Amino acid sequence: MEGKKNIEEIYSKSLRAGRRTYFFDVRSTKAGDYYMTITESKRDFTEDGTPFYKKHKIYLYKEDFVQFQENLKNVSDFIIKEKGEEIISESKNINKKADLDNQESKTDFTEVNFEDLGKE
Repeated sequence: MEGKKNIEEIYSKSLRAGRRTYFFDVRSTKAGDYYMTITESKRDFTEDGTPFYKKHKIYLYKEDFVQFQENLKNVSDFIIKEKGEEIISESKNINKKADLDNQESKTDFTEVNFEDLGKE
């Protein structure tokens, strides 16, 4: 096929993480230098249930590797320091909120005797 770019993949690693897969690919430029692409692929479904994949890709060039690695490490360290390594799932938070709401609703009411309302 003429006109189509032929980008050679040199090296590739993937990481499965639940419904997501991350691809780390080394590719070659026209000049023969290398760069990296990081792709997030997430399986999703259309309204009729047909599966499809959403993909997001970033391109990372050698001149940015050191700063990228430093920033990734800094942000990762911050998150672990602030929140630990335990996974806090959204469903846990929703269930805790529902439990708190239920506790509050049990204690935040006034008992009313409707027979007394008509008497003066």
